[in-house]
Amino acid sequence: MEDAAAEGKGVVLLQGRYELGRVLGHGNFGRVHAARDVRTGRAVAMKVVSKDKVERAGMAEQIKREIAVMKMVSHPNIVELHEVMATRSKVYLALELVRGGELFDRITRHGRVGEDVARRYFRQLVFAVDFCHGRGVYHRDLKPENLLLDEAGNLKVADFGLSALACHARPDGLLHTACGTPAYVAPEVLAGSGYDGAKADLWSCGVILYVLLAGALPFQHENLMCMYRKMQRGDFCCPVWMTTDAQKLIKMLLDPNPGTRITVPGLVETPWFRKTPPVPRPITGPAPAPVDTLGNAGDDKDEPPEVLNAFHLISLSEGFDLSPLFEQDPAASPGRATTRAGGMRFATREPASGVVARLEALATGGAMRVTKSGARGVRLECAEPGRNGRLAVAADIFSVAPSLIVVDVKKDSGDTMEYRSFCSEELQPALKDIVWSPAAT
Repeated sequence: MEDAAAEGKGVVLLQGRYELGRVLGHGNFGRVHAARDVRTGRAVAMKVVSKDKVERAGMAEQIKREIAVMKMVSHPNIVELHEVMATRSKVYLALELVRGGELFDRITRHGRVGEDVARRYFRQLVFAVDFCHGRGVYHRDLKPENLLLDEAGNLKVADFGLSALACHARPDGLLHTACGTPAYVAPEVLAGSGYDGAKADLWSCGVILYVLLAGALPFQHENLMCMYRKMQRGDFCCPVWMTTDAQKLIKMLLDPNPGTRITVPGLVETPWFRKTPPVPRPITGPAPAPVDTLGNAGDDKDEPPEVLNAFHLISLSEGFDLSPLFEQDPAASPGRATTRAGGMRFATREPASGVVARLEALATGGAMRVTKSGARGVRLECAEPGRNGRLAVAADIFSVAPSLIVVDVKKDSGDTMEYRSFCSEELQPALKDIVWSPAAT
């Protein structure tokens, strides 16, 4: 029996903390078990790695790197590392248990997916990958087998065993280790002259998007050298059922020249990425009245809300709706990118002054500056510049009925990815308890 495990009543306990269950899968250096944290009852996936096998394969540093990387990348679309334990002969990684299986299995069973589903998966993949790149982490083995789906259908990036850190680059600023899965690896990785880890990951994202929409690989040949030459030429065809916008994006991602390959800031502004699913046409009604952000929404706040006047807005945003993050700003000039694209909208029974107080508290805690935005809103601006200048967020507050208001949050300046992260990781948790939705009434 392993020196850190105890057996009793047919149950294997690891260090008295985890109850090991059935085997979920096998890897090169061990197995993955279903397990349960006996302290909290939380289900986890326990990756058991044999030290002896790792050392014989000369992979000890790689395992250490994988653990270090996973501690750095805590994100909703990345499999979480809960805990690491070790004994004389084994290393145990308690990972988030993702029950939906691999994206690869989903495609194998059901074939290609529709564009709305592909867009959802692809957005989550890009957000996770960009989060890693912002922390100097490059995955280097992105493929459907390493993308898991949870019970809600959300994508989770897994297996950082081949990942690299920015500090691993040579003096030329490039990575030089050729690794990854041939069908998904960027051509410059195999060329041997060095490569940018972020651009190589985006190539892999392009292959994954193609697989989602086509149900097949873009570059196929029984001879690997022939396949590699096709990749170098960008020699692939999109099936006729792909929309023009999808084809354009894939061609920008599968650009064999890393110097001209699209980057994440450009990717998130493409029409295909920004497109939102159709929403029901709202009920025609009067425009919402502006609210004085220093006071309450009118004198009759104790009256019940006029449901029909509110629902034409609420139907577009039940609870927290992050889909407007990808909408085109109607005020933007045609053909011109706008810094105010996208947003988040929610309804609340909190008075306007209460919402403003929440935003001011959030800004104070996050070292942001608060200013008034017109007659009906506030503006939060980061003190420090980000990847694309200082992030600024504008929150407009409207009265749609007595005692019911709608808050419309949009990016005013700065980086789109930083804005999205701010909404999901800071703004949403800070305001979650005041959100109102018609389903709750």
